[in-house]
Amino acid sequence: MLRQNQRFLTQLYILADLLCALVVFLLAYWVRFKSGWTDYNHALPFSTYLIWGTVYSFAVVVIGFYLQFYSPKRRKNYSYDLLKILQIQTMSLLGLLALLYFVNEPNISREFLVIFYFLNVICSVVYRYIVKKVLFSLRRKGFNKRFVLILGAGKVGRRFYRNLQNYPEIGYEAVGFLDDFHSKHEDDSRNIKPILGKIDDLESLLKKHPIDEVIIALPLDAHLKLPKVIEVCEQAGVKTLIIPDYFDLLPARPFFDNFAGIPLINVRDVPLDELSNRVLKRAFDIIFSILAIILTSPIMLFAIIGIKLTAPGPIIFKQERMGLDRKSFQMYKFRSMRVSTEKVADTQWTVANDPRRTKFGSFLRRTSIDEFPQFFNVLLGHMSVVGPRPERPYFVNQFREDIPKYMIKHQVRPGITGWAQTNGLRGDTSIEDRITHDIFYIENWSFFFDVKIIAMTAFRGKVNRNAY
Repeated sequence: MLRQNQRFLTQLYILADLLCALVVFLLAYWVRFKSGWTDYNHALPFSTYLIWGTVYSFAVVVIGFYLQFYSPKRRKNYSYDLLKILQIQTMSLLGLLALLYFVNEPNISREFLVIFYFLNVICSVVYRYIVKKVLFSLRRKGFNKRFVLILGAGKVGRRFYRNLQNYPEIGYEAVGFLDDFHSKHEDDSRNIKPILGKIDDLESLLKKHPIDEVIIALPLDAHLKLPKVIEVCEQAGVKTLIIPDYFDLLPARPFFDNFAGIPLINVRDVPLDELSNRVLKRAFDIIFSILAIILTSPIMLFAIIGIKLTAPGPIIFKQERMGLDRKSFQMYKFRSMRVSTEKVADTQWTVANDPRRTKFGSFLRRTSIDEFPQFFNVLLGHMSVVGPRPERPYFVNQFREDIPKYMIKHQVRPGITGWAQTNGLRGDTSIEDRITHDIFYIENWSFFFDVKIIAMTAFRGKVNRNAY
């Protein structure tokens, strides 16, 4: 039944995409040739534009199938849809332009094609977002459910169940558990689905219950049971997913590699290891930092004058920080404290009511204006606009011993702002929580994630209440 529903939804998506393209085509034709908003040139017959608009629309669907855009995406974030839409529409446009060149059709209005492309992107983004929200709402109310059976009622299985309850919008419901060593849950496991039997009862349960997926959460010493479990599930046409017993050691999105014909799990897959992602991020950093320097230059001039009038000493404070690949660099800030020795600056935290800070410096720190010179660090390649905040080597050497996974943050360029900072982890806050957020950012980096963090910083980070 569920697979029939999924096929119906896929067909509905295809029809909706084609209908969207048709409506957008008519709108683009009206804007270009009938509205009077653009200069009117002699146009080809409407039927000619309709033919090429139809070719473009079917190209969107075909490329969408090729990029698996119509596969089930209930576990995907909306940013996945957004990226796919941009890829599909851009590839369709480029394919159409190539086809027009090969059939020698130079009279199609390029302005029309540009309008058609952008309206297609906007329309697809908006209607897919609405559909996503509607599906989320329906799933929270109990519609369009997927049923899962969890093998293993130990720590891993119960943790998966509890996490599943935190995401009702994806529409998964656990039928229960199977376990060879427990007949009921521990006392602290309340409001949890029951243990329905032992692993050997799997085949009969798959016949009795409408189960769509089996989640294997068995310990390592039970690996001999896996071949039989997978065979039973495949015979029943049920999807099987395995949670490794050592999943705490794996990243949020583990990457599977192949070496000498053997599949391997990459324990720490970093999206920014890919050249294309690094080039995209670096190009964005350069463009954004140049614009930021230009736009904030009046504020920086105000800061320079304020520092000169309120405290003797240099305007820029330079401090050694550890960055990408554990290499040190000089990070720039507007000086907000009285001049002190380098040893004090490098080995002491700033605290509340710190006697070293000036009144004007306190204002600079609360408003984060003191960090504006770091855009020059970005231009020089020491930092990125978004990334984990860099720390002084003195404290890095302490944290690396006391805080697990602390050094992972140095696999990417440090940032002016980051996922931890936008979640309130600035100033005198938990280092462990910061590292957790930094690792999540490193493992889940995307261009749109950076844009989201910058937007959150703009709306939430105007005043740093934890800055001393």
